[in-house]
Amino acid sequence: MRLSTKGRYAVMAMADLAKNGADRAVSLAEIAARQEISLSYLEQLFARLRKGGLVKSVRGPGGGYRLAKAAGEMVVADIVLAVDEPIRATRCAAHGTPRGCMTGGARCITHDLWEDLGAEIHRYLAGVSLADVVEKRTGRARVGADSMEAAA
Repeated sequence: MRLSTKGRYAVMAMADLAKNGADRAVSLAEIAARQEISLSYLEQLFARLRKGGLVKSVRGPGGGYRLAKAAGEMVVADIVLAVDEPIRATRCAAHGTPRGCMTGGARCITHDLWEDLGAEIHRYLAGVSLADVVEKRTGRARVGADSMEAAA
């Protein structure tokens, strides 16, 4: 299972926007250059992010995009879902439906394992804010910080 480029690039672009757009709107051309992502691809992603209420567009000179809410209030799972990237580890076409991937609609023997993995990934991404990504407080760095806070 792998997160597609759509979800990964959306998170990269949003992290760039959070890091560089604290006091101004940021153009997609700037993000595209810094993150080495196609401008036309970013335009498609940001149309979905805007529709999902995660970014606001600013028109005119100095225009571009801004986060719709603080980076600490936005979680990675919301970004991935806004660009229509459900996180699934099963090969079944419809997540959460009783119809499985086997001939006749049966679920494969490992279906529950992969469905649980997808849910765990979603839980993890729902617990990581955009601010966590920008401040590099994910994974092991985050676990260490949580341990230090608990000890204090």
